Amino acid sequence: MSKTHNKLSDLNNHLFEELERLNDESLTGEALQEERERAKSMASIAQTIINNGELALKAVKHYDEYGKKENVPDILQIGDGKNE
Repeated sequence: MSKTHNKLSDLNNHLFEELERLNDESLTGEALQEERERAKSMASIAQTIINNGELALKAVKHYDEYGKKENVPDILQIGDGKNE
C-alpha cells in the first residue's frame, strides 16, 4: 500500500485548476452545475485541511513555548511518540 504525502502547495494547485475549469465559458447547463458542485465539495474539503494545518501549527507553537505537559489528550499529542 503506497502512502500519499500531499502538501499545501498541492492543495493550492488543485484549487487553481478547479478555478480554471469553472472559468471555462464553454461549460454550460448540467455540466456547469456538476462542476459547481464539485467546486463546492473541493472548497469544503480544502477548508478542513486548512483548519487541520492551523491546529497543527498552534500545537507546535504551544509545545515550543511550554514544552511537554502531562495529561495532554492523545488527539493533541505532537509526533508519533517514538522520539520521546
